[in-house]
Amino acid sequence: MELPSAVGPPPLCLAPTNSPEALIRRLVLWNIDLTLVDVARVSRGAYADAFRRVTGRPLRALPQTTARTDSQIFFEALALNGVGPGPALDQTVAGGQELLARYTRELEAAFGARLDLLSTQGRALPGAREAVAAVAELPGVVQSVLTGTIRPNAAVKLRAFGMDQFFDFEIGGYGSEIYPMGAQLLRSRGRAAEKYGAEIGVNPAVYLADSGRDVEAARVGGAHCVAVASGRSTAGELRDAGADLVLDDLADTEAVVSAVDRLTSAVSAG
Repeated sequence: MELPSAVGPPPLCLAPTNSPEALIRRLVLWNIDLTLVDVARVSRGAYADAFRRVTGRPLRALPQTTARTDSQIFFEALALNGVGPGPALDQTVAGGQELLARYTRELEAAFGARLDLLSTQGRALPGAREAVAAVAELPGVVQSVLTGTIRPNAAVKLRAFGMDQFFDFEIGGYGSEIYPMGAQLLRSRGRAAEKYGAEIGVNPAVYLADSGRDVEAARVGGAHCVAVASGRSTAGELRDAGADLVLDDLADTEAVVSAVDRLTSAVSAG
């Protein structure tokens, strides 16, 4: 399968700025892996290839990837495979930043080399495309992603399954950033406010994701959370983590849209 370049996501189809519909009031953020798509087999191969190119060593053991960013996975893999200082190397200092930048470049290239495998070894989760398309039709909504995946690979994953046109990738949070996911959510809200107007930064936001850590990130970032039990966390675990609402999956489009609409209304936030 041949896909377009991941550079520069397509523009959102927004209403003219002189119309009432142009006022973006609600921010909806989505996790990608195990919420919208499952491309774990492709990702594992890309991790191994990028790790080998950066370290000169094979990736013999892959750390836990659920609810972790690509940068966290890399530094944990260094320690787990006995290569270099691993997590002890502060990602905020020059050495850590340089190493992470090299890995990020190699990870983008490794994933790009596997584009034709996305449709054969990966899949969109049930109802995912229908859900993001329907949420996009709600008045005053802009959608982006908050994901552990680096930005180029996030765009490609969604493009492979016909979902990229529903997202503004400029305001999202990604796995190449050193900030925790909760802090990234706050930064995404700030980017949205800068791009679309302050109203979207203060009105209710919602994060749709599949793990307890995601629920925690939503709480830290001041957003509601619709948790989807399509990953490795059970519905009970997601409820215990404090999700506002738990869905078994995204197959019931009406339920997804209703939840987003209710949680992002100013009335419900009051």
